[in-house]
Amino acid sequence: MTSTSSDNFKESLKQQADIVRIIGDYVKLKKAGAQNFSGLCPFHPEKTPSFSVHATRQFYHCFGCGESGDVFAFVRKVENITFPEAVRLLAQKLGVPMPKVTFSSPAEARDAQARMALLDVHVRATAFFQECLRRPEGASAREYLKGRGLDAETIARFRIGYAPDSGFLLRDALRREFDEELLRESGLFSWKESTQPSGRSSQPKQVLRSAQDDNTVETSDANDDQRTTNSDPSQLMARSPQPAAIYSKFRNRVMFPICNDQGKVIAFTGRTLSTDDKAGPKYLNSPETGIYSKSRALFNIDNAKDAIRKLEYSILVEGQMDCISVYSAGFHNVIASSGTAFTELQAKLLGRFSKNVVVNFDPDTAGARATERTLGLLVEEEFNIKIITLDSGFDPDLFIRRKGKEAYGSAIKNSQKYFDYLIDQARVQFPPRNADSKIKAINHLLPHIQRIPSRIVRDELALEIAQKLGIDSKVMRQELKNVVTNRSATQVKTTPDTQITGAERILIRALASATEMLASGTRTTSREGTDEEFDPARQAQYALQSEQLYEGLASQSLLEALIEAGSETADPMALPKTEEDRRLLASILMHEEEELTPETVEGAVRGLRRSYLERRQGEVQRAVERPGLSMTEKHALLQEKVRLKLAKRDPSGAEGGSKAS
Repeated sequence: MTSTSSDNFKESLKQQADIVRIIGDYVKLKKAGAQNFSGLCPFHPEKTPSFSVHATRQFYHCFGCGESGDVFAFVRKVENITFPEAVRLLAQKLGVPMPKVTFSSPAEARDAQARMALLDVHVRATAFFQECLRRPEGASAREYLKGRGLDAETIARFRIGYAPDSGFLLRDALRREFDEELLRESGLFSWKESTQPSGRSSQPKQVLRSAQDDNTVETSDANDDQRTTNSDPSQLMARSPQPAAIYSKFRNRVMFPICNDQGKVIAFTGRTLSTDDKAGPKYLNSPETGIYSKSRALFNIDNAKDAIRKLEYSILVEGQMDCISVYSAGFHNVIASSGTAFTELQAKLLGRFSKNVVVNFDPDTAGARATERTLGLLVEEEFNIKIITLDSGFDPDLFIRRKGKEAYGSAIKNSQKYFDYLIDQARVQFPPRNADSKIKAINHLLPHIQRIPSRIVRDELALEIAQKLGIDSKVMRQELKNVVTNRSATQVKTTPDTQITGAERILIRALASATEMLASGTRTTSREGTDEEFDPARQAQYALQSEQLYEGLASQSLLEALIEAGSETADPMALPKTEEDRRLLASILMHEEEELTPETVEGAVRGLRRSYLERRQGEVQRAVERPGLSMTEKHALLQEKVRLKLAKRDPSGAEGGSKAS
């Protein structure tokens, strides 16, 4: 595909993409103006929305961290992928056939190809594990899954498989398509380096890879995968690490694929079927790779996301088997944290689909502290949380198998608001019979309440707690105030243009409209009764360039950048040269209230000209008053003073006129 056709496809795709809808899949946006939407920035932690999206101009900008760009830039940043991959992903979202992708540099091509290759490895590994589950050696795995109540349809839906009790079958199967370096990077294999004297190895040469250029020595056995570094050169010479054969990390395990939100397999969890001391951990997860970061992944998000959007809430459980059981019972909006500590990135991923969540963790387990951290994080991310409380000793999987899906559905309906649950727990633990127990109950609750970003919500909860615990509401509010005194909730400044006049704002918008017309292929509505289409950018540029009206203005550098760029780019935020100018431009474009018409642009030019004449008149007056002027100099200044006075009476034609032809 030629560069021209590639550019045409990207521009066509960009015009078809509604940036508000695309970003809305990742960020909960609220209308904040005629064409402006705002939300919490996905690129840095914040409590007050500073992230804005402009529907007409199709760009975003965060006033907190400064990130900005078009729809491609957003997808590339939020998904951590290359530009061609962002184009491909956007095309998939829009259902547009994708031509052959070209890359801007060899490095970009290598990064994309490496990720694609790792995805291909996981596709093949998934198929291998599924095939092994169907073979005779998979009998024990099939029996285990049957005992957990999983039928063939569920097993196929979640692509569950079996890793045979062999270190080499998967390796040999994948070697036919992928080189060993890629297999090492996939996270599916372990290896143990030999540290025999140089030149001697215990492994066959044809299956080994030299590690002499790498001081990192990987050691691994059936139960442990560690990375150690030998930094002593003399020891390296005496015991040079020799290339080692790789072998499967997952052996005799039921394999649960972990997918990204697009349904691509990026990692695995293996549940052991062995019962001996050498079996290793009960659940073994893939290490982090070029395509898998455990802090970003949620189990079943690919299957659940549509149901979460439709039902407007998610069900969060701890384990993968719990998740599969709940999903199989008909509750398709369920996802799991996969036993790892819930992270801010996972919360942001979940929040893309809904900020309402029903949490089904067991608070009585050994992981109660981790559960508390998860719930605290969800509070800080402003989720609306409800808690399911099942009978003691029941996890979701066992509850559904013993009591049925109807009973679980009833538990969801009867789920309790998180803070109602906490208050009830405090009352049980510290019955409010006397002042001492009331103090203990308050101290138990305050750390949870202080996490709430909204002061209004905190105050409402304080009143509710005071009523339920029999405490004076003023005392309760004061206690809460003392706890949150040090809380950092600074408002992000989103209007850095307080020194900018209305005329400057209009002319900046007019100049930026050149990029809007370039992107859309259209021009602004013409003035009624005229033949030519109205071009605000051309009109503003002509006036500003011919008379240098922007000299000395607070917006001078921004206006110069816009004039210099002309219509060379379709991304307005790519024009300014400094971060301060980018913020100023974003602030102006995000708050467009008045329509650009010939009259408004002409009025802005007149206003700017009037300001320019007043500034110049002041400069001339000060010059006239300087001592030591010659008669010639003084005469010239007085003549200019007269011209400026006349020009102020009719600013529309000053300095040779400024109306764009």
